[in-house]
Amino acid sequence: MKCPYCSADDTKVIDSRPADDNSSIRRRRQCERCGKRFTTYEKLETMPLMVIKKDNSREVYDRSKIEAGILHSCHKRPVSTQQIEAMVDEIENQIFNMEEKEVATTVIGELVMNRLKDLDEVAYVRFASVYREFKDVNTFMEELGKLLKKDKKEPAK
Repeated sequence: MKCPYCSADDTKVIDSRPADDNSSIRRRRQCERCGKRFTTYEKLETMPLMVIKKDNSREVYDRSKIEAGILHSCHKRPVSTQQIEAMVDEIENQIFNMEEKEVATTVIGELVMNRLKDLDEVAYVRFASVYREFKDVNTFMEELGKLLKKDKKEPAK
């Protein structure tokens, strides 16, 4: 396993245990060269899940794309790395618990937006603006209007 920080080949496993959902193995690793620690997950992969893109092309599911989209949306927001990892795990579990071996990007995008809406509304609007390809300010305002209506309907916590 290569170190994600210095690209050294020599890393050691410090801790190994089943992940929270029991569908993978969580390994805590440490680089022998730079000493930094990182976590890996090992999951049994039978047949790869295919993602159907908006243009109807297909590609193999890639967790890092969901992570990157959420990280980008949460930039400079009060959202921790642990919250993002947990969210991606939940979304991934939902995707892999579907019976289909193909899933549309629209399904994945909606799952991400539903989670972000509950976690951080600014991150949600950022993600939605890219995912739904907002063309102008009016589209932004419509989405904000929906959020404001939702907030008015919910009782104060």
